[in-house]
Amino acid sequence: MANTIAANKAELLAIANAVAAEKMIDKAIVIEALEEAIQRAARARYGAENDIRAKLDTQTGDLRLWRVVEVVENVEDYFKQVDLKQADKLQKGAVVGDFIVDPLPAVDLGRIDAQSAKQVIFQKVRDAERERQFEEFKDRTGEIITGVVKSVEFGHVVVDLGRAEGVIRRDQQIPREVVRGGDRVRALIMKVQRENRGPQILLSRAHPDFMKKLFAQEVPEIYDGVIEIKAAARDPGSRAKIGVISHDSSIDPVGACVGMKGSRVQAVVQEMQGEKIDIIPWSEDTATFIVNALQPATVSRVVIDEEEGRIEVVVPDDQLSLAIGRRGQNVRLASQLTGRGIDIMTEAESNEKRQKEFVERSEMFQQELDVDETLAQLLVAEGFSELEEVAYVDPSEIAAIEGFDEGLAEELQSRAQEALDRREEANRNERRELGVEDALAELPILTEAMLVVLGKAGIKTLDDLADLATDELIQKAREPRRNERSDREMRRNRSEDKAGVLAMFGLSEEQGNEIIMAARAHWFDDEDSAPASDIIEEDAVAADDSQ
Repeated sequence: MANTIAANKAELLAIANAVAAEKMIDKAIVIEALEEAIQRAARARYGAENDIRAKLDTQTGDLRLWRVVEVVENVEDYFKQVDLKQADKLQKGAVVGDFIVDPLPAVDLGRIDAQSAKQVIFQKVRDAERERQFEEFKDRTGEIITGVVKSVEFGHVVVDLGRAEGVIRRDQQIPREVVRGGDRVRALIMKVQRENRGPQILLSRAHPDFMKKLFAQEVPEIYDGVIEIKAAARDPGSRAKIGVISHDSSIDPVGACVGMKGSRVQAVVQEMQGEKIDIIPWSEDTATFIVNALQPATVSRVVIDEEEGRIEVVVPDDQLSLAIGRRGQNVRLASQLTGRGIDIMTEAESNEKRQKEFVERSEMFQQELDVDETLAQLLVAEGFSELEEVAYVDPSEIAAIEGFDEGLAEELQSRAQEALDRREEANRNERRELGVEDALAELPILTEAMLVVLGKAGIKTLDDLADLATDELIQKAREPRRNERSDREMRRNRSEDKAGVLAMFGLSEEQGNEIIMAARAHWFDDEDSAPASDIIEEDAVAADDSQ
């Protein structure tokens, strides 16, 4: 830059053009930065209290420098105000209240001024460059991008993307993959976020979507939408599963993804450092899809528990280890692929579980209904598992059991209702002994049995219950399964293990919300019943505090 602002007009424009071209930003931003730098230098010479403006002509390079002053009757601020007499010298016909221009001569830029101007320009250009980078990448989330490894810092890989830099954090890398400076890598743009030090472009090679995008590049049918990847799960660097479906009955989705002699899938495998990929036909039928997802293991039976959101899969004894996989990998990936919890058990274990449930339910019916073992077992064999089912089912369903008649059905229903009443009374007495308020018993959905559990947990008043979050009330515990990878994995999932107070009752989230909101209703009743004068006073105090 020239030693004086007035001199070397061509050099100013040349600097602006060069910086704009190099940084790929709007020339107007560079011109604005130059003007601001000149304004700062002028304020340093003429006084920082002055409202000084600078304007650089983008065509000729001419620079205008002036200060803005207000016309007033009595001058109080000599830096920003002038009286009518002085104003008339600057602009004929000026009146009180006008803002007029007072031209200033160009100033020499000293070493300190030049350094300050340089910092202003660099900062403006940096800000503009960061904004350009963010605008360029913000809508590219989910794309695969190729870059060159710039450095590896504390295990995180910094990638040069050309006009920006991205980072592959350690947990988004493929385990045991070694990258060095200068290596070309492909990665998924996972997130682009604006930060003070510039846009952070977070990349991933471990995300399941990275594998999906690689298949879309290698399989034209996926790119065209004829074949769709419905689900994907990965254990990065080891094994992965994808569920695919074809929208054209003449095209085999698995075969298309594998390619001639495995050429297509091998290209993806090589990019993912030898990660083995199971390509599975997707099915709308959950049981069928689970059977496919557990390949190569053979499945004997699938039992779906819709209430618990879990699936019990029964396999032959010799297929157990294959179904679970090494360190639980196969069943874990199948669970991720289907989005459902999967429990694997052998035929022997399944039979043992069913027999145990059969005995427990039979004994319960014997005790509560005061019937013999044979009759209780007949009820269980016909699918009855709870007293409520016997008490409130249509009598014809009980009478239809072989050896039963309408009279016996009515008698069993009467005994079941009496047993439920006894349970309710016993629970009510226990609840009161625990000190649980009667106000809780008036809330919707809650039964006396639930109130006993709440009382044992120390929740005895409306306020106690109202202070709970819905998850703290109903969240179900994650049961440890035989395919857990290790004790460390179980500890890592400990937040999922903690059950809500009423988890055993299988309440839905909607029911939990209804209970909590009903318990909090009295808070709002108290607000509504407060005198208007009190409310106004509280609002006034709050307003004063905010000010």
